[in-house]
Amino acid sequence: MVRVTQRTSAFGLFYFQKSSLRLTIRIKYHRILLSIYLLNTGYGVKAVLKRILETTFKLRENKTSVRLELMAGLTTFMTIAYILAVNPSVLSTTGMDAGAVFMATALAACLGTVFMAVFANYPFALAPGMGLNVFFAYTVVGQMGYSWQVALAAVFIEGIIFILLSLTKVREAIFNCIPPALKYGVTSGIGLFIAFIGLQNAKIVIDGPFLVALYPFKAALANGEFYSTGIGALLAVIGILMTAVFTAKNYSGAILYGIVFTWLLGIFCEITGIYVPDPALGMHSVVPDFSLGMGIPSVMPTFMQFDFSAVMSFNFIAVMLSFMFVDLFDTIGTLIGVASKAKMLDKDGKLPRVRGALLADAMATTCGAVLGTSTVTTTVESSAGVTAGGRTGLTALTVAVLFLLSILFAPLFLAVPLFATAPALVIVGFSMFSSMLNIDFSDLSEAIPAFIAAVAMPFTYSISEGISMGIISYVIINLASGSYRYKKISVLMHILAIIFVLKYIYV
Repeated sequence: MVRVTQRTSAFGLFYFQKSSLRLTIRIKYHRILLSIYLLNTGYGVKAVLKRILETTFKLRENKTSVRLELMAGLTTFMTIAYILAVNPSVLSTTGMDAGAVFMATALAACLGTVFMAVFANYPFALAPGMGLNVFFAYTVVGQMGYSWQVALAAVFIEGIIFILLSLTKVREAIFNCIPPALKYGVTSGIGLFIAFIGLQNAKIVIDGPFLVALYPFKAALANGEFYSTGIGALLAVIGILMTAVFTAKNYSGAILYGIVFTWLLGIFCEITGIYVPDPALGMHSVVPDFSLGMGIPSVMPTFMQFDFSAVMSFNFIAVMLSFMFVDLFDTIGTLIGVASKAKMLDKDGKLPRVRGALLADAMATTCGAVLGTSTVTTTVESSAGVTAGGRTGLTALTVAVLFLLSILFAPLFLAVPLFATAPALVIVGFSMFSSMLNIDFSDLSEAIPAFIAAVAMPFTYSISEGISMGIISYVIINLASGSYRYKKISVLMHILAIIFVLKYIYV
């Protein structure tokens, strides 16, 4: 055995430090030489950054590029940016500070979308969900009489439960148990649903004596509303046609071009007096307004403003379960729809890395509640970016950065009118509806439940209702027709069908 003296060890340490120092200097020297070489050969910072993005998001493996991903991210953001205006408007009816809700909306969307990019490397954007914010404001607070602080507490607890479920295989198992035909039906249904939302946003379709009706252009011209709502609807129609032309010509970024084209046309009409904004009719100015400056609102009026005083009451539990139900199946439906459109599902109809996507969704909901907004979920508008070519988390990261920048340039982003985003929703809806072609219509036990799921979504104005009706009909039709004998219908599908039936009976 060799004895190491203190002197020897000290000398060894000194020698090691000198050697380490020389090595460090040598490495830095070579790094400098390499940097100079890269810059001189044109392989500079831009190229290095591109290489990093290629490696991180596996762009080549997913048959995409940095430019295409950035364009897709911008497209998705332009399509979903309306939430920055709509969500504060809805939630402020509960007494919440509108500026704080705007900040919470932007920050929660940014964080959630970053989570999606990091945990799953998918091009899906997250934001406070439409429908969930209406339930929050008008049902929980308005009808049930709870304070918005109690409602936020319910959303927060829901998020925590979803995080735990996402770390297990419960949510993943629910996603994977849905048969391929139903997934295609859900995709088609979401297409119809978002196209309908687009037509409604543009007021091309309005409430009528028989549920809905076409916008009455002639009557609007007589009563003076034509130059606000009528012009908006007309510009949306022109935008839909132009976006369709861009798409038919296979222009890269066709949907984004459609949004910008319609918006610029709206600005021209407002400047020339053809379009007259009327906030009472929901038709706001489309010209960016920087008169109030670039001040950033404070998020503190809603930050961590929880009230857990009613947490043990039956009604509170019912509210929390309602949030959970809608969020769970809206998220699953959106993931199924957007992923199948992007051809991300494997041969068994499963979405790889779905656990990461569900975890991102759950964490986004929790962070959103902390900041002060209603349930954050994966948005159907993500399909706009997917249709534009987005395939990786770089698309999501682009959306996240734009949500963050929107805080600084809120007047610019909030000026994009709903009638300008309508063409994107309609064309994307068409693209998603084409998934119906993947269904085997010779097998009616598959085709009919898929059809029911698809048509239920726009008719009930709910993705989750379409899913529940699709699952119930799938199980009943296959059991009653005897088709279950040669199909692998999971036990979980039967359990879900029973739960949904009980929901319609008792809820």
